[in-house]
Amino acid sequence: MLKILIPTLMLIPTIWLTPSKWLWPTALAHSLIIALISLSWFSHPSEAGWTFLNPYMATDSLSTPLLVLTCWLLPLMILASQNHTSSETPNRQRTFITLLTSLQTFLILAFSATEIIMFYIMFEAPLIPTLILITRWGNQTERLNAGTYFLFYTLAGSLPLLVALLLLQNNTGTLSLLTLQYSTPLQLVSFADKLWWAGCLLAFLVKMPLYGMHLWLPKAHVEAPIAGSMVLAAVLLKLGGYGMMRIMVMLEPLTKELSYPFIILALWGVIMTGSICLRQTDLKSLIAYSSVSHMGLVAGGILIQTPWGFTGALILMIAHGLTSSALFCLANTNYERTHSRTMVLARGLQMILPLMTAWWFIASLANLALPPFPNLMGELMIITSMFNWSYWTLALTGLGTLITAAYSLYMFLMTQRGPLPSHIIALDPSHSREHLLMALHLLPLLLLILKPELIWGWTA
Repeated sequence: MLKILIPTLMLIPTIWLTPSKWLWPTALAHSLIIALISLSWFSHPSEAGWTFLNPYMATDSLSTPLLVLTCWLLPLMILASQNHTSSETPNRQRTFITLLTSLQTFLILAFSATEIIMFYIMFEAPLIPTLILITRWGNQTERLNAGTYFLFYTLAGSLPLLVALLLLQNNTGTLSLLTLQYSTPLQLVSFADKLWWAGCLLAFLVKMPLYGMHLWLPKAHVEAPIAGSMVLAAVLLKLGGYGMMRIMVMLEPLTKELSYPFIILALWGVIMTGSICLRQTDLKSLIAYSSVSHMGLVAGGILIQTPWGFTGALILMIAHGLTSSALFCLANTNYERTHSRTMVLARGLQMILPLMTAWWFIASLANLALPPFPNLMGELMIITSMFNWSYWTLALTGLGTLITAAYSLYMFLMTQRGPLPSHIIALDPSHSREHLLMALHLLPLLLLILKPELIWGWTA
């Protein structure tokens, strides 16, 4: 664990001591080396499930894919933000990269924590860097409003979780994930127990976000700078799913009736947010709402608690992390050229930037879960396990996938096809930096087709 954590921490003095002309190359090279070393986590499958154990941290087959995704994202965020922050003073650029590095540190600690209280603290800690990113480097004046939404939704959701965890500590005497799975399950009989059960899940459902508690997400995504959008879509939403998977082990014996409303909300959210996407004019907003609908599927897969549901949820989380982040990067390349997120104003870009259209095409197909992408694998596993749980879910999930395909194609056709508007006269050509960024997003996604057991989680 420390061979990743210490280099990540040492990235901060590196950023502040590097001459300003070498700032971006150094930060990028350093973070890429960390990302490549983190791939070594995949190489140690263990029978007990836990590897790289030390007193506070460990990895298992559930957290490893998420940890590697976290490390993989830092160099990509640095690549994507270079143009966005080029007009800032060197010290502000250093602060920006420092915030990204601190985010990665917190996330590594969150995904590898074995103590639930440490996980809780690290679950809350990314709030601060993300909030600074949104409110300081966002594009519009709306960003302060978005930051407030983001902060208070998350805090209101996670305070009940803290109380629930302290109650759990009182009852079982431990909060270590290594021993909790062997403790006797709590009998949920009284009304207070049911409240405790809801308190345990609420924070994660707000973070995911579940439909109905999702209002902070489109605001935060749209107002955040590109790095903020990437880390929100790729990793911070996954914290919710990961936390649910970890805490579900303790919430047995789970009565079906308790999770009914959440499953219904999640599946209804898949359809509702998909329909909202069909009516969007704002490109980033469309991608943000599509995240809500994908995470609704993930929430459903986790809540029915079958091995297939868990596996599908983990696969879809990883695949969605790469796809959604790639789409935000593509939207940002459009925004940097046209200075508008409105889709009607920048269309027909295939005429000017044909290679970018190829990236758009691959990312849109991954988003609508075309075979053989991991997105399809995850969605199929979740849909199958939900169908096995109740036949009626097929109507909702089927309609959801149909709408997903519709808005993904709508997004691609609106931005890339059709006649070029007359007001677009001169656009910058696409840079090799942007092509590298897209390749580093979509190549892992395509390579995971060849070795999917890396992201299968516990069932592998």
